[in-house]
Amino acid sequence: MSVERISLEDFKESFSSLTELTSVALGGRIVGVSDEFFAEAFHLLLVEPAPSMKGQFGPNGALFSGWETRRHNPNYDWCIIQLGTTGVLHGFDVDTANFNGNEAPAVSIYALHDPELKDPTHDDARWEEVLPRTDLGPDSRHLFKIPTSSSFNYVKINMYPDGGIARFRAYGEVVPVHPSTQTPFDLAHVFAGGRVLRMSDQHFGVGSNLILPGRGKNMGDGWETKRSRTKGHNDWVIIQLGTPGELTEVEIDTNHFLGNFPESCEIHALSVGADFDWNSTMPDNWTLILPRTKLGAHRQHYFEFENVEGRTYTHVKVTIYPDGGLKRVRIMGRKVEIVSPPWETVVQKAMTTPSSPSSSASTHQSQITVIPVGPLTSEEFVPFGQVIQAYSETNPKRSVIRVTPANGGTAEKFHKLSLLTSTYPAEVGPTTGISVYRCQPLQDISDGVTVLKTLERHPFTSQAFIPMGPGGGEGLDEPADSYLVVVAHNGVDDRPDMKTLKAFVASAAQGISYNAGIWHQPMTVLARSLDLACVETQIGDGSIMDCEILDLDATSTYILKLDP
Repeated sequence: MSVERISLEDFKESFSSLTELTSVALGGRIVGVSDEFFAEAFHLLLVEPAPSMKGQFGPNGALFSGWETRRHNPNYDWCIIQLGTTGVLHGFDVDTANFNGNEAPAVSIYALHDPELKDPTHDDARWEEVLPRTDLGPDSRHLFKIPTSSSFNYVKINMYPDGGIARFRAYGEVVPVHPSTQTPFDLAHVFAGGRVLRMSDQHFGVGSNLILPGRGKNMGDGWETKRSRTKGHNDWVIIQLGTPGELTEVEIDTNHFLGNFPESCEIHALSVGADFDWNSTMPDNWTLILPRTKLGAHRQHYFEFENVEGRTYTHVKVTIYPDGGLKRVRIMGRKVEIVSPPWETVVQKAMTTPSSPSSSASTHQSQITVIPVGPLTSEEFVPFGQVIQAYSETNPKRSVIRVTPANGGTAEKFHKLSLLTSTYPAEVGPTTGISVYRCQPLQDISDGVTVLKTLERHPFTSQAFIPMGPGGGEGLDEPADSYLVVVAHNGVDDRPDMKTLKAFVASAAQGISYNAGIWHQPMTVLARSLDLACVETQIGDGSIMDCEILDLDATSTYILKLDP
């Protein structure tokens, strides 16, 4: 199992977008414990950081805000925790704050899922190890990132052999629970899979509190920004809904915020795909669904949305003026079932074909990369080979090519657009010839999308392909006569460097020549069959293999998407 220790400086990057599944605010609770002689285990789940209690003593000794067991355990102590909701685990924060000389020297963590929520025992055979035994240190936070797990609703922490831990937090993704598409519910709720993605400020209270269950217990479990001193200032928070939905109304709760509630708020909504990169950009096509509206202290506000009828949204942005605190935001609406586009069927089929090396992998186990397919141009193709075509007088490429009149002035000759190369040893008798490939049209394509399955290369020779016309010689009379060109450089591991992968669509007026050693997709034509002349250098005895074919494995799926 690959476990990564995370520095405290990288906490935000690694865990801030995840949910604290052990949080008591979600319903996390201590189920059972082997021993808690010096300090009770409930402290592990407290929201606030562990305070120092130095110099304070109780009947059993020094007081600590944490879980501390008695000394001289011959094996290990354990504590079972029920998560607030079923989730997929991504990592842990094991904090030994204030324990120095009596800290737990090492821990391991196990997890299980019980669909009936029947509390397990410490020796239940279903426990799965998710963090192997790992050393800890005194008075410090220890962050661990683990491979994505299955779904669990219980965790068990083993402490070797005994000692103290101040706080324990398990981070992951909620397994959402949704009612039917006809039933309105809070689409932003944490149990529905809602997530707080970004916010302008969270000086006094974190943004993720906005989507927690209940109305909280004080100002500390809401979202509160610092006081602004700039005219026209506002603060904002972006919430990803647990599912795309048709929105109806919002509840804005300022419970416990008396002299520090916002003067007003407004809400915008947006629909973007799951692959949108929120870390690198901010969208600018928000739709206003609640105009700026006055708010009051310590109350629940209910507003109906505008501009939502017949529209589906995935995110909302709540803006408060000028600053202040909110307790909860409830975005009410109905779930919209997104019908998968037909091309997703093509992708899934390609990943589960028995003849494919991807057949044992499911979609969520394979990293999917979409490669846009654009028109073939000589400028973009030059790192991989040459484009063979005639150029108009206005094309800049023409100026670097020798062009002369031919055929008594009725034609133009474009000289040496591609040179044949070969590194075969002379003694094997290489010869250059012209072959013809009659290529049938690609079948596994829908909505301009297909899956890249195979790459090949020819280490000793360049290889040129020149379209001749539709298979059968009907003549070139349709714009559909085109073919895919997919190329990649060789990597340091003598396999394709997929970071260099490029994809183009070539017209029947364009030929191509691959440089020797360039990885490329086997000739793949679109719409209807096409004959292509192939110019290459070959040897006849097969003593040297110049065609290496590589079937792509299941760890990554590359989708080729043609421009509409």
